[in-house]
Amino acid sequence: MATIDRQTATLALAHALSAAERGLPVFPLSATKLPALRSPHHGEDPPVHCRGACGLPGHGVHDATTDPAAVRALFAAARRATGYGIACGRPPHRLIGIDLDIDTTHGNDSVAALRQLALQHLFTIPATVTVLTPSGGRHLWLTGPPDVSVPNSAGRLAPGIDVRGAGGYLVGPGSVTTHGRYRLAADTAHLPPAACPRALLHLLTPPPRQQPTANRASPTRQGQGLVQFVRAAHEGQRNTRLFWAACRAYEHGFGDALADALTNAAIGTGLTEQEARAAIASAARLTTPRRTH
Repeated sequence: MATIDRQTATLALAHALSAAERGLPVFPLSATKLPALRSPHHGEDPPVHCRGACGLPGHGVHDATTDPAAVRALFAAARRATGYGIACGRPPHRLIGIDLDIDTTHGNDSVAALRQLALQHLFTIPATVTVLTPSGGRHLWLTGPPDVSVPNSAGRLAPGIDVRGAGGYLVGPGSVTTHGRYRLAADTAHLPPAACPRALLHLLTPPPRQQPTANRASPTRQGQGLVQFVRAAHEGQRNTRLFWAACRAYEHGFGDALADALTNAAIGTGLTEQEARAAIASAARLTTPRRTH
């Protein structure tokens, strides 16, 4: 990684100002890709859940702004900033980030998985702004309509594909982290962020899961396919595949009915029963809407 010095901080500010000029709300990041400014409410008891209403900087993505003077002030307060974050879901672009991790060691090919989704759901992956990550992955920038809020997710669309939507952020090109520099793909530098295809947008915004009924249907053929998906996992894929399959099962209403089969499949790949049950329980919590009393 490049030495973190005054030049690195100056370049980070320059890149952030350039992004802000294009209507992208930005805020400073540290070399760990986390917000560079400490929360003004750090250590308060009870904890304060503030999203910037107090008027002080230090609220992460909620500090993001397109105002050049405000951007400069944020970076002046964050002297160890080496990069910048771009808030997703905010006008005018309402950015949606498709984060494609590359893990050929364990057989995860997120680029191929996205292409498969495109074939299956009949949409074309548009030419758009692409940012290359230090790990060999890439971020695709898409824009969303004003009437749709895309949630953040990790591995829900497919293993190795994370989504950055409302309340999330992307590391901006030109940022320097402990693992290296984020770079704009040269062949996409002239492109604006493309509109998210409607079919993909539908996948990114699944309808609320229906409440379970007394006569729950037995797992479908799709459920058996999820079990086979888990059984085929290699070392390094086991938790990710199990979590992804459990999320899909709960979203379709048969998670509890498939839990034992998924657990047995995961045990067959080398996970312990405790590890498998924990991953399935985590998937259930993520996909089940909280009830209010």
